[in-house]
Amino acid sequence: SRRKICGPRQDYQDVVKITVYVLAIASSIYLLLPLQVAGKRDKDQEREAQHWIETLLGEKFPNDQLYEDCLRDGILLCRLMNRLSPGIVPKINTTGGDYKMMDNISQFQKACIKYGVADVDLFQTTDLWDKKNIALVTTTIFAVGRACYRHPEFRGPYLGPRPSEENRREFTEEQLRAGEGLIGLQAGSNKGATQAGLNFGATRKILLGK
Repeated sequence: SRRKICGPRQDYQDVVKITVYVLAIASSIYLLLPLQVAGKRDKDQEREAQHWIETLLGEKFPNDQLYEDCLRDGILLCRLMNRLSPGIVPKINTTGGDYKMMDNISQFQKACIKYGVADVDLFQTTDLWDKKNIALVTTTIFAVGRACYRHPEFRGPYLGPRPSEENRREFTEEQLRAGEGLIGLQAGSNKGATQAGLNFGATRKILLGK
């Protein structure tokens, strides 16, 4: 029997097909991303975040600018953090090129961490500067608002509801050991009872080594 050997021409055709396929997928993702990001924006939350910032700073956003454009240079965000915690942003760049403005955003992010905002709640610089995910910018502002509740020196106004307190229960070693031997009474008396007949979801057999 003869074995078919693919030459350079066949290899080239395969590479072209794969390349076209990958580019088609990449183009589809690129076209869908802006729609997904835009769909996440909540105008009511944006208005609430804007009103909170305006109240704390004592000034209104410019009427001729969009919400994201007012925040884009990071100046208002840095001023917000200094209002919550004076001096937490040592220097705010009010002049300079794009690099200086992006540095403001970076300083705001660092200030958020110092103030108690979880890093998972922070937007990336490109989310605001390039307007790639304004919804996440608003999420970060609300995270700052939640962090305010953990600062007794802050007297308000607050943004969003108070975060729920974590319900922690501590048990002694004796209580933990006692709990290991308990059998639910829902099946009847636990006198001489076993766990046979108690099913929670699908059952699974465990075979011990012979």
